[in-house]
Amino acid sequence: MAANRVIVYGGKGALGSTCVQHFKSKGWWVASVDIAANEEANDNVIVKLTESFTEQAGQVTADVAQLLGENKVDAILCVAGGWAGGNCGSKDFFKNSDLMWKQSVWTSTISSHIAARHLKPGGLLTLAGAKAAQSGTGGMVGYGMAKAAIHQLCQSLAAKNSGMPAGAAAVAILPVTLDTPMNRKFMPDADYSSWTPLEYIAEMFFGWATGKDRPASGSLMQLLTSAGETQALAAQ
Repeated sequence: MAANRVIVYGGKGALGSTCVQHFKSKGWWVASVDIAANEEANDNVIVKLTESFTEQAGQVTADVAQLLGENKVDAILCVAGGWAGGNCGSKDFFKNSDLMWKQSVWTSTISSHIAARHLKPGGLLTLAGAKAAQSGTGGMVGYGMAKAAIHQLCQSLAAKNSGMPAGAAAVAILPVTLDTPMNRKFMPDADYSSWTPLEYIAEMFFGWATGKDRPASGSLMQLLTSAGETQALAAQ
């Protein structure tokens, strides 16, 4: 097994696949956690879909523990998530809120527990928040609620007695719009130069994982892209 190891939670998605490729290209051992396998990863943990959070959390935690054994990982990148719209009067309000919670909060919560058990001291955990969730999200209430919960989780993990390994950092990214194939499909007339490239994020994660420009634990890092240039700025 390679000296450096990373778990990508959501490793089959657009951003997750980019992260798997990037870290593999640097010679790291990469494990993907997702509902489908990523063939480029060294190993896969397949998430079984269930309506029970404790059931899913128990399954993933057990499978990761079995995969790693005594080995610790340098980084855990939770890039699982999704988007659904709808205000509180929408006929899909409950369904979409439930989906957002499962895709974002379940995955982030499980990732933080895996970090407590399997992340090296001084390691990195990243979570996927959203810039929109720093204020009200009237047209996408479920999405905003779930992402705001992740911001709070990130800050809690940086607090005293959080259970995180010594010196480890939890950092959340707060993008606006990611430049994914799905987003391009559904927003063909958008200004792509204001969308954040997936490669930028993967490269930034690699830098943080190796100690380069890593923000303080608990940081909420806004990803602001304009005219094709992206900046990562800590939210105030």
